[in-house]
Amino acid sequence: MSMTRQAEPAVTPPPASGPKETDGRTVRRPLALRLLARPEVGVFLGAVAVLVFFLFTAPPMRDGSSMANILYQSSTIGIMALPVALLMIGGEFDLSAGVAVITSALTASMLSYQLTMNIWVGVVVALVVSLAVGMFNGWFLVKTGLPSFLVTLGTFLILQGVNLAVTKLVTGNVATDDISDMDGFDQAKALFASSFEVGGIQVKITVVWWLVFAVLASWVLLRTKYGNWIFAVGGNKESARAVGVPVTFTKISLFMLVGFGAWFVGMHQLFSFNTVQSGEGVGQELIYIAAAVIGGCLLTGGYGSAIGPVFGAFMFGMVQQGIVYAGWNPDWFKAFLGVMLLGAVLINLWVQRTATRR
Repeated sequence: MSMTRQAEPAVTPPPASGPKETDGRTVRRPLALRLLARPEVGVFLGAVAVLVFFLFTAPPMRDGSSMANILYQSSTIGIMALPVALLMIGGEFDLSAGVAVITSALTASMLSYQLTMNIWVGVVVALVVSLAVGMFNGWFLVKTGLPSFLVTLGTFLILQGVNLAVTKLVTGNVATDDISDMDGFDQAKALFASSFEVGGIQVKITVVWWLVFAVLASWVLLRTKYGNWIFAVGGNKESARAVGVPVTFTKISLFMLVGFGAWFVGMHQLFSFNTVQSGEGVGQELIYIAAAVIGGCLLTGGYGSAIGPVFGAFMFGMVQQGIVYAGWNPDWFKAFLGVMLLGAVLINLWVQRTATRR
């Protein structure tokens, strides 16, 4: 009697242990390369190097009051550098940002003083004017398709002329009148230009506002839909429009954010010095743009962060005050800025290539 054997199911042997094969797209890059791909890492290392350099060459910088002064100088640049950086990530830049600060301060000062109104009326009207200038820049750019360089250069020249002409017409001088005895001045000064004590050292309120705005800008960029829109329109606005990104709204709102920054810094200048020189502000726009570029933002758009410009502005403040504390000729300040700017551009280019290299 023959017996039939039932076929046993084939058992697939387990794969041999060893390194898994990858197709190159799933290779995890080393931690160092991933960190270097962050836009703020390069400027952070640069800021540390500049700080160490001046701590050795300029002993007065080791004093707490000197560092508070450096932070103050950095904050007046950094508050404006933040919206300028967001605008640059969105693919545009604003050459009128420097004179727009003075326009805001002049508006608040002359309106309140000449009409003998509460200072807060001038502050609110100045905010409206600053937002309107930003909205015009964005709207004109979107409607005409002209480069932001040409649009904001035109606005720069218009505001520069209006600042000088209107101030002379209204006050008979190139500067506004002293507003320190007007109603509401003390409350406005407390908000925009006051100081507080930390460990016996006077710290300006702008330092606090600077850090608050930096945290808020970082949250917007990294955690909100609007932040995604900013990167999208800066990378490729046509592709962004094709996937439903409101390109027009994003561009205009970014210019309006620059207007808000100009208003805030303008109010700080007004309530710090009680008067405003109508010819100031020219050249400051380059400082704001340079701080953003040093902070890792690309002029081509679509790349950058909000933290990078914080370190960029801090580097500016350190160089500006460090040269004085070291006893050097302050004329070297602009030369240092030029060197930092060129160095930052080269570093940003290398970081971008490293980030996209497989």
